[in-house]
Amino acid sequence: MAEQYTPKDFKSNQEIRWCPGCGDHGIINSVQKAMAELGYPKESWAVISGIGCSSRFPYYMNTYGFHTIHGRAAAIASGAKSANPKLNILQVSGDGDALAIGGNHFIHAIRRNIDITTLVFNNEIYGLTKGQYSPTTKLGTKTKTSPYGTIETPFNPGELVIGAQGRFFARTLDMNINLSAEVIEAGVRHKGTAVVEILQNCVIFADGVHSAITDKEMKEERQLILRHGEPMVFGKNKDKGIMFDMKAGKLKVVEIGKDGITLDDIMVHDAHSENPSMHWMLVHMKAPEYPVALGVIRDVEGTTYNDALDAQIENVKAKSSIRCVEDLLNSGDVWEVMVFNM
Repeated sequence: MAEQYTPKDFKSNQEIRWCPGCGDHGIINSVQKAMAELGYPKESWAVISGIGCSSRFPYYMNTYGFHTIHGRAAAIASGAKSANPKLNILQVSGDGDALAIGGNHFIHAIRRNIDITTLVFNNEIYGLTKGQYSPTTKLGTKTKTSPYGTIETPFNPGELVIGAQGRFFARTLDMNINLSAEVIEAGVRHKGTAVVEILQNCVIFADGVHSAITDKEMKEERQLILRHGEPMVFGKNKDKGIMFDMKAGKLKVVEIGKDGITLDDIMVHDAHSENPSMHWMLVHMKAPEYPVALGVIRDVEGTTYNDALDAQIENVKAKSSIRCVEDLLNSGDVWEVMVFNM
């Protein structure tokens, strides 16, 4: 039976020291809301972070936690889950911590399908170290380390997840508490590695970085909130939708009621499709040509590393003649040592 919790139960007594207006404040509220609604025992949670503004997260949570080292949160989260499969692990990282120094751990945790939920706070900048460009910074952006504009093509976190054989990917916004809580809950319930990209605003070094889709005047026209089994409809009047252009081989935005297009013509989201092709196209949609896809984009069941490890251990134990330490000590070549008193 689920426990009865409120978000307040997951708040620690530590003063939160993020900048006023930082998107992290909204994210922590979403996480605590999701934890309360899931109702899992409080002692079953462990929040594991790397280094960065986002990675102060464990201090502000009334759960078990581990503030680790730069880029290694995924490795430590993987070890913790393997050692104690009963833990519900939230791994918290920024776009730099997860995708730069931690990039190798990130893709291999996904490939192994370890049962952890990874939250990637994506503000497209290194905030803690004062404004260097990160692996997700848009091409041409001027920063402390790219004063004439970055010349590097940025990573798309959703593309990385799908390319690493990921089975769960969701995207949300720091300011949308309800949607964030919804996708975090889905990620925790998913058996396997679940990655949630949270588009987050840094008011100091990258203020307005996601304004193309968050500005009040445009957000309904540039946000497509996906839910499995529902048509891909968006717009202030819910009069726009997504169709697949067979001739061009790509998605296209259409207007419902125009050129004979009806709601029945709009694509229905299938988050559970094994084939990642459509999920790949959804994670690539960018404003202003397309709305940005939010919500659970991919959610496909698969064997987890943890289940495979447990099954392998049980299989080896069943076939082994060694049942205790004494059996082990007497296995293989043994000999007696004779002691003679002179």
